[in-house]
Amino acid sequence: MIVWLNGTHGAGKTTTSALVQQLIPDSRVFDAEKVGETLMDITPGLPETDNFQHWPPWRPLVVETARRVLDYTGGTLVMPMTVLVEQYWREISSGLAQHAIPVRHFVLHADQDTLRGRIAGDTVVGPNSWFRLQYLEPYAEAARTWLHAEAEVVDTTHLTPDQAAQQIAEAVKS
Repeated sequence: MIVWLNGTHGAGKTTTSALVQQLIPDSRVFDAEKVGETLMDITPGLPETDNFQHWPPWRPLVVETARRVLDYTGGTLVMPMTVLVEQYWREISSGLAQHAIPVRHFVLHADQDTLRGRIAGDTVVGPNSWFRLQYLEPYAEAARTWLHAEAEVVDTTHLTPDQAAQQIAEAVKS
C-alpha cells in the first residue's frame, strides 16, 4: 500500500511522513522528490522547467520506483509529495492502480495565514522561501477545483505533526 501525503509547502508533509512511518508497521518513507533530483542531475540538462514534475519521465518513474520498492520490501510506502496538477495525479494514481497498488491519498491542509507563517519561520529551507511561497495560490486553486475531492483532507492548521500523523495512521489501520 501507499500512503500519499499531498499538500503544499508548509503543510507538514515531510515531518508528518516520518511520524506516520513510525506508527504503521512494516512501512518506509519514499520521497518522490528524489526521482526529480535524479532527473535534474542529468547532463546536459533536460529541457528548462520550473518544476521537475513537468518532465514527462518523472510520473512513470515515480510509479515504477514505488512498484519496485514494494515488490522488494512489501509493506507500506509513505510518500510525502506535492502534486497539484490533476493530470499528473491521474497519471500516477492510474499507474499505481495498473499494478494493483492501493493508495490512501491524504492532503495535509492549512489555511493560507498558517502556511505563510510556517514558511516565514522555516529553519530548514530558510525563511520566506520564494519557491515555497509561489505554490500557495496553485495549491488553493487545486484544493478548490479537484484536490480535496480526491483525497482525505487532514486540516493541520491547529494540529501538531504528531496529531496529524496519529489521525492518518488511525485512518489507514481502520
